[in-house]
Amino acid sequence: MNRFQNLPELFFTKANLNNNNEHLLKLDDSSKKVKSLKWSDTTNLVLKIHNFLEDKKLSDFDRVLLVSENRPEWMASDIAIMSSKLIAVPNYITYTSRDFEHILNDSKPKGLIVSNKDLLDTVLVASKKINYELDFILCFEEFDNSNIPNLSFLNKINNDFPTEIIKYQSIQRSDPASIIYTSGTQGLPKGVILSHGGVLSNCEGAYELLQSLKGPDLTFLTWLPLSHSYEHVVQFVQIMMEAKVFYNKTIETLLPTIKIAKPHIMTAVPRFYNNLFAKMQINLKNQSTFKQNLFNKTIYLGTKYLHGHKFSVGEKILNVLLEKLVRKKVKNNFGGRLEAFVSGGGPLDSRVGEALNALGLKTLQGYGLTETSPVVSCNPLHKVKVETVGPIFPGVEVKLADDGEILVRGENLMLGYWNNTEATNETIKNGWLHTGDIGEFDSDGYLKITDRKKDIIVSLGGDNIAPSKIENLLTLSPEIEQTCVFGEQKNYIAALIILSNDSKASNDDIQNYINEINDNLSQPEKIKKFQIIDEPFSIENNLMTPTMKVRRHEVEKKYSEVINQLF
Repeated sequence: MNRFQNLPELFFTKANLNNNNEHLLKLDDSSKKVKSLKWSDTTNLVLKIHNFLEDKKLSDFDRVLLVSENRPEWMASDIAIMSSKLIAVPNYITYTSRDFEHILNDSKPKGLIVSNKDLLDTVLVASKKINYELDFILCFEEFDNSNIPNLSFLNKINNDFPTEIIKYQSIQRSDPASIIYTSGTQGLPKGVILSHGGVLSNCEGAYELLQSLKGPDLTFLTWLPLSHSYEHVVQFVQIMMEAKVFYNKTIETLLPTIKIAKPHIMTAVPRFYNNLFAKMQINLKNQSTFKQNLFNKTIYLGTKYLHGHKFSVGEKILNVLLEKLVRKKVKNNFGGRLEAFVSGGGPLDSRVGEALNALGLKTLQGYGLTETSPVVSCNPLHKVKVETVGPIFPGVEVKLADDGEILVRGENLMLGYWNNTEATNETIKNGWLHTGDIGEFDSDGYLKITDRKKDIIVSLGGDNIAPSKIENLLTLSPEIEQTCVFGEQKNYIAALIILSNDSKASNDDIQNYINEINDNLSQPEKIKKFQIIDEPFSIENNLMTPTMKVRRHEVEKKYSEVINQLF
């Protein structure tokens, strides 16, 4: 396998090899037919956007915001930005204008590439509020009464664009490729600077893991936001594998799209797999007792096989039958070609992982952080251990500190946090990144996550949420003295609230205040439920540390019944 110097080189090398092959696919919203681009079409789109950027006479490693839902133009823009020796700054489409105020202030981008008018307006509200001037804007879609350049406009002016880009050839593996913002414990998102080599080393590890699947028709389905570091690296794994990529726009269209796309590989966060198995269980209740027994027997035997336990002669025969009667039908619901689900972005419930693998839907759990580009480890196809996050990726070193904290070293480490040397030095010490997660190795060298050291909530959707940001907003109200929010591996955030001594606020008053706060929070951060409790958190009742920090785990323990009712 070639060792590429940078991400554009990876793309152009693979594009030249596959010029006339199908590359990027999506369902057309109006016709409901599949629209596809060849590799040569993707290359032309990259060249057009690159040419537009070159015309702006930017300096090396200037930043460009990229705000779009998943679509072929996302990949083309990302590569075009990097081909111009610039840094891509991907952003979530769920960000509020307040989030963009911080991103603009912090990353100081020269320009914006955005998909549609609604998203553009959100960014423009933020830039106006902080008086930040963008040098240029490029919008994918055309809209009325606008002089903002769009892709149709580029088609008209770019007839003579160069057929080759040379600029990227001077980019080194150690140069910055993108800045991906992730929540910090202090509330404001931190910009993680990922290098070309960091992302490439992740791709090289993934290639080793998946190379047995490589073939002329290999198809990935992509639906997680490409601004998430997990899906962002998968984009370049797809390029390295020379695969087709089928884009899905929303969670609502996901299952129908899977049947059309017939993917071999699909990545998702734990919430998807939990929901999937829950739907199977609901569906099962409507089936005959005979079918229910078949399904349960399939899980029983599949789990037995997964853990390496031997079958009796009768079980061997039954398992062959179940392969045809159950597993084949389950697989057909996902297009019939599925070779692997890959789970990341948070811990997968081992019971769900067990059941899906037992039903013939091979589900590989991995582990990583945005700061590690992001993958540290992943289960291999040939030996899945659902209670672990798999062996360490090639080129990555992991050791355990005295307290069991997972420390990571390798080319995949971030270059640092943008504009934040202090946070960088707190996270990377003597070349080792301190993950904040506690783990152990099993006898096969598979890593197992046993606890979390850091104070970040990871939702069921894999979103990193800083509880302190939400708690600080809540306690800005004179009515609220203390608060503690929860949502680890849940679909939403809930809060315990202690009112001020002289507060006369009712539940409705607190709800109205929460509604105001929610307007300035991104979707995963919004508070859906709350409960007012009487006893303040204090050092005396062990709910606060001597430095006056809330002991979240102790609060969770003490109020477990109340918290469970909130979810």
